[in-house]
Amino acid sequence: MPSALFVVSEEGYWGEECVEPLTTLDSEGFEITVATPSGSPPVLDERSADPENVGEETAEWVRDVHENDERLNNPVSVTEVEAADYDAVVFPGGHGTEWDVNQDVDARRLLRNAVEGDSEKALVVCHAAGILAFTRDSEARSASERASGERSDPRASDNDFLVAGRDVTGFPNEWEEGIVDDHDRMPDGRKLPYWVEDEVKAAGGNWDAELDADTSVTVDGDLLTARGPGSSSAAAQTLLDELDA
Repeated sequence: MPSALFVVSEEGYWGEECVEPLTTLDSEGFEITVATPSGSPPVLDERSADPENVGEETAEWVRDVHENDERLNNPVSVTEVEAADYDAVVFPGGHGTEWDVNQDVDARRLLRNAVEGDSEKALVVCHAAGILAFTRDSEARSASERASGERSDPRASDNDFLVAGRDVTGFPNEWEEGIVDDHDRMPDGRKLPYWVEDEVKAAGGNWDAELDADTSVTVDGDLLTARGPGSSSAAAQTLLDELDA
């Protein structure tokens, strides 16, 4: 049976970006495991279940899955799982990922091992693309740790990132401008710690959010990236295609 690991934020995930791939893979017979940084249930960004933002049908669907899917309600910790045990590792987006998943050492390990592994795939959606700005490739990481004798700074070099030279998409600055205020504060008052597009570009990613297209999904080897909620369905189907499922 094919399997997929979902790494979901405890600080606020965007409903459709998790629920669409999860239900799509589930319908194709995938065994689904949900993991969060601490093992506590993921938190839904309420804006993603607000009918005024996403429409009544999507809002109802997202909330139903969030509240009733036992895998979302009983996750494991990212410390307990290995990418090699799954066919795909999926990182749903949402602003909340900027505060936990994207900078979590074990989440980065899962991404790195999925992309560098023999048969796994990684799908990174929307704001979760920010994890690419903090994930170094295994060769650079190992060399740095051997030299220092300790865990290395994930932003220590401009050339060691997993994303360097890869084609990617994700949540664009142009869209972020319509959400945060002049002080980079979110509607809930939290200050956005970084802008995903800027950081991924700084890490060497070839960024193109394809703003003129209805959807944006990019495949570069075993790394798949998707722009935002409207690309969730296309991302799930692309992942199935890449897995020959």
